[in-house]
Amino acid sequence: MITFHVITLFPESLESYLNASIVRRAGERGLISVKCYNPRDFVAVPKGKKADKLSFADRRVDKRPYGGGPGMVIEALPILKAIDKAVGKKLAKAASAKKVKILFFSPAGEQFSNAAADSFKTLTDIVLICGRYEGIDARVNQAFKTMPVSVGPYTLTGGELPAMIVIDTVSRRIPGVLGDDLSIEESRIASSDVYTRPEVLEFKGKKYKVPKVLLGGNHALIDEWKLKGKKGK
Repeated sequence: MITFHVITLFPESLESYLNASIVRRAGERGLISVKCYNPRDFVAVPKGKKADKLSFADRRVDKRPYGGGPGMVIEALPILKAIDKAVGKKLAKAASAKKVKILFFSPAGEQFSNAAADSFKTLTDIVLICGRYEGIDARVNQAFKTMPVSVGPYTLTGGELPAMIVIDTVSRRIPGVLGDDLSIEESRIASSDVYTRPEVLEFKGKKYKVPKVLLGGNHALIDEWKLKGKKGK
């Protein structure tokens, strides 16, 4: 089983996706587990106050950046404590540490891919650090061996969407998650164009037909057609 440890200021933003469809069923089957850690829960408790009585101001984890600039930067220490809580014990042992990966989402990171997802499916723990605002203090990457990852050539508001992309992409590669391993499109001959019934679709006076090759039963020709579609027409 893979445990995904998501470090996020907004754990509620993941709930609707994690509680639906394939990802939810994978969790119910014990194939994956998703745990969230809010950095605000790892702030130092001010003297004279109790941890369960802290105000929002007490639980703030963002500060102004050194060197100036707009926005705020998330402090390193709450993130480091959250990582340590999630996988600290496993990282302390060489054997189990090999099965742990810590991802730090960054537009400058390595492009996430199917190949990366395939290599991750043999891990036991994946930590997903979700940044916000102007980012996270870079010393997190000095204290822990992290892997900078990007999910595309664009900038997002936070790391929660990338985290869900990684969870989904890795999970569907775990045997038993999809029910049929042939459902992994990139591991079989598949086209970007797919069709189902009816054979002739009528819409606003026009008729749209299923390609004849898919109706003939010649699987060699069908595979050839699918390969052309997969490579781009």
